Amino acid sequence: MADTTTTLTATRPRPDTARPDAGTPGADGPDADGAGSASTVAAASARVGDPVALGAVSPAAHLTEAFTAAAVSGDRGVTLREVPFVTMVAVQVARGSDVAAGVEQALGLPLPERCGQVSAGDGASVLWFGPGEFLVVADGFAPELPPRLVAPVEGLAGAVVDVSANRTTLELSGPSARLVLEKGCPADLHPRSFPVGTAILTRVGSVNVALWRVADDTWRLLPRSSFADHLGRWLVDAMGEFGARRPGAGGSS
Repeated sequence: MADTTTTLTATRPRPDTARPDAGTPGADGPDADGAGSASTVAAASARVGDPVALGAVSPAAHLTEAFTAAAVSGDRGVTLREVPFVTMVAVQVARGSDVAAGVEQALGLPLPERCGQVSAGDGASVLWFGPGEFLVVADGFAPELPPRLVAPVEGLAGAVVDVSANRTTLELSGPSARLVLEKGCPADLHPRSFPVGTAILTRVGSVNVALWRVADDTWRLLPRSSFADHLGRWLVDAMGEFGARRPGAGGSS
C-alpha cells in the first residue's frame, strides 16, 4: 500500500539523550524539549494529500470483488467491505493528568476509563487499548486530527503518533455477522457481554485485531495492514455457509 500518512510524534526525551543544540533558534531538529513543534507538525500534516486523489491502493482493495461476491442477503445475511484510509492516532498519556486533560479538550471527548469502553463524538472516537494507551479513530480521512492532538502533548510526558497506515478497517454487517466472527474469535460476543459501543483487542481467524461493535449487526475489525489479505479471505470463507442453499429453501443468497 502506498504510505500516504506522515508519522507525527510528541514525546518527552530522556535527559541523557537530549541534543546539545536542542532549542537553538534556527536549529534543524527538535526544540528544547526534544519534540517536534506544533507548527512543524502542522506543516507536515498539510503535505498529506487525499489518498484516493493520490491514487493510493488500500490493503484490501484487491479483495473488493471477492467481498461483493460473498455477500448474503435475507435473514441469514452478512456483508463485508473495507473502509480504507481512516485516520488513526495512537495516544499514550496518563489518565487524570494535565496532559490527558489537554488531549481531552482537543478532542472534545473524555478518554475511556476501562477495557472495552469507547468514547464516541462528532468526527472521531477513542478506543481503550490499555492503561494510558488509546487509539483515536476518525470517521474517515482527517489529516487535521494528528497535529491537533500533538499540540497538548508537546514537550510533556506523553506520545502521539499518526498510525493511519498501520491498520485498515474491515466492516462486517448483517444478522449473521456475529456468527461469522464467533467461528474464529475467543471473546464472548453476546450482547450482554459485548454491547454496541464496545471495542477490545482480540484475535479473529488467528489475526490480532481491534474488534469494535459499532451497531447491533455491524462490527469493525482493525487488523495490521499486512494481515488484511489473510483476514479478508478468512472472513469470506467463514461467510460461505450462510449463502449455502438449505434443504427446502427456495433460494440462497
